[in-house]
Amino acid sequence: MATYQYTAVDASGKTVRGEVEADSESLVLKKLHDQQLHVTSLSLAKKKGAGSGRLFGGSKVKLKNLVVFSRQFATMINAGIPMLRCLEILRTQTKDPVLKEALTTVHSDVSSGTSLNEAIGKHPNVFNKLYVNMVKAAEVGGVLDTILDRLANFLEYELEVRSKIKSAMMYPVMVLVFSIVMLFALFTFVLPKFKEIFEGMNVEIPPVTAFLFGIGDFFQAYWWLMFLAAFGAFIGLKMWGRSEAGAYQIDALKLRLPIVGEIILKMSVARFARTFGTLISSGVPMMRALEIVGETSGNRVLTEAIDQARISIRDGSKLSVPMEQSGLFPAMVTHMVDIGEESGRLSEMLVKVGDFYDQEVEQTVKGLTSMIEPMLIIFMGVIVGFIAISVMTPIFKLVNSIN
Repeated sequence: MATYQYTAVDASGKTVRGEVEADSESLVLKKLHDQQLHVTSLSLAKKKGAGSGRLFGGSKVKLKNLVVFSRQFATMINAGIPMLRCLEILRTQTKDPVLKEALTTVHSDVSSGTSLNEAIGKHPNVFNKLYVNMVKAAEVGGVLDTILDRLANFLEYELEVRSKIKSAMMYPVMVLVFSIVMLFALFTFVLPKFKEIFEGMNVEIPPVTAFLFGIGDFFQAYWWLMFLAAFGAFIGLKMWGRSEAGAYQIDALKLRLPIVGEIILKMSVARFARTFGTLISSGVPMMRALEIVGETSGNRVLTEAIDQARISIRDGSKLSVPMEQSGLFPAMVTHMVDIGEESGRLSEMLVKVGDFYDQEVEQTVKGLTSMIEPMLIIFMGVIVGFIAISVMTPIFKLVNSIN
């Protein structure tokens, strides 16, 4: 008996998620139908120990490798190579062990008569719901090569945005880590030596210097406790984030952080617009597209807002109305969506919104890094200067007493 994860809409219009044990999908659908639940998605639950049960998450395919796979798959399908032959070639060529294992299973499933979207849907650690549903729409419309090419473009752009953000944050992070290491070394190894020298010479130690030496003594005696506390806080945050309530509160806190919250919101809005636009232009129905976008948004607060939008649309409302009421989407986004709905060019407007906010994120990150760098340097200068003055003051007193 297998365990299935489902997403459904109840009689009141609320989205519910859960797990059901059954021998087949048809039995699951029957059970949920008897409970007056309208199923919108159904998939096999991942086994514990295979990824979902691990504290630090399971193995996932690298985005770069998925981009290469999609591009090559599209090219071969467009060239008229049979699908099974394509999968065999791609399985042989790929160096990613996670992708290779998934493609081996996919090739076997497709050989036995399973559709491509069902076969790849069994590997959520490799192919997310966006990927699976776009492939499903491509198979229905007979445009698999076109959709795969569009998926490759989408993933390439996402990879490019991530790379730009990582490269922009690399220098500030390195400076911050170096600063923390240097301060730890000063307080743990250097200051205690000065304290021994001053105590051996019976020098009167000023209160500021005594306070500084006290910090050094604490670092030297309890350095292991600080590492243990940091590790414990990290594990505790991970465990809290694994619960539904904790994950929601963490996502809400991220959006309220100064400066960083603005960047996270812009990234989420850009991802929402680009994913939603890509799905609609690929022929996925709007309600199904909104469900997929909500599940792949990366932020549970935004997911809740998108779920409320789905309910409002089903009741006859325009998409722009619940988006504006949520308070998460900027006015420019809701206006563009409204124009897209009125003109029948929603997917085009959404892609433009995604492009705009991707550029906004890049500019904001650049501005933030250019501000962080001098602030870190000033912070380090103040700390080092304070330590130098605190250490030099007893030396001056010693020199004066000798004179």
